[in-house]
Amino acid sequence: MKKMIYLVLLLICVQTEVYGQRKVTVVEPESSVNQAGKALKRKVAISRFTNETQYAKGLFYDKDNDPMGKQALDILSAKLASSGKFILLERNDLNELLKESSKSDNSYQNVGADYLIIGSITEYGRKNIGDVKVFSTSKTQIVEAAVSIRLVDVSTGLIIYSEEAKGTAEQKTKQTLGVGGKADYDATLSDKAISMAISKLVENIINNCMDRPWKSYFLSYDNDAILISGGKSQGIEAGDKFSVKLKGKTVKNPQTGMSIELPGKKVGEISISMTGGDTPDTEYSIVTFTEGEIDKTNLNNYYIEEKK
Repeated sequence: MKKMIYLVLLLICVQTEVYGQRKVTVVEPESSVNQAGKALKRKVAISRFTNETQYAKGLFYDKDNDPMGKQALDILSAKLASSGKFILLERNDLNELLKESSKSDNSYQNVGADYLIIGSITEYGRKNIGDVKVFSTSKTQIVEAAVSIRLVDVSTGLIIYSEEAKGTAEQKTKQTLGVGGKADYDATLSDKAISMAISKLVENIINNCMDRPWKSYFLSYDNDAILISGGKSQGIEAGDKFSVKLKGKTVKNPQTGMSIELPGKKVGEISISMTGGDTPDTEYSIVTFTEGEIDKTNLNNYYIEEKK
């Protein structure tokens, strides 16, 4: 009886909402992309990893063809690419560019990237641990690796982040009364140990790059057009606005001997008219000034920065 009364009351409520033409307004939340704003991709060049350990360095070891270094380089590249926040530049001439840059005052600026990553494998070791009991035996293969990373801001040549992390990978097998698995030498443990060490550093690399404002530079300024570096692949679109800043004064720290560039001064604002170029290396954007002006005969004194 109670169930019948409940159903009748429910039907009455439903009919009241229908005949009364009750209206329900659904408020759609704003897009999280619009709230947070888009993030422009940074250009990153990864210098070849070096193997600073004695592992795999035999009589015919070639430092320019180091399997462990390439292994670490590939792992880091894959992890950074999967984040979707970077354009990774593969430069076959990177080592030559670094040599040339070290001879000039504008260190690293010929690399063509926003940031340069320099890595090395500082520790590597393998060991086997066995445990023999009355009815069973076990064997554990353990690989330990340590990776060091330095992140260089190409515009200043300064190291903005440096850290070392360690990773461990192991495989255990057990036999009881002669029954069980046998494990031979497992080469994949090297990949896993190095990958684990790099994984601990990737988030910090991403944060250090993305926390700093995106920068660009003037390529040309004439009656035909004003061009800046960067384009579509980095997320730049027509209508985007950026600040134009005059480079700050460069001072020398007497304690470290390092040159420090002071913060720049805003002198104008530009708007993107269109983008062009076929590859990240050749992309450019055509801009117009919406505020302020610069000395077009000294373009190297200015840079473009995203508005925060």
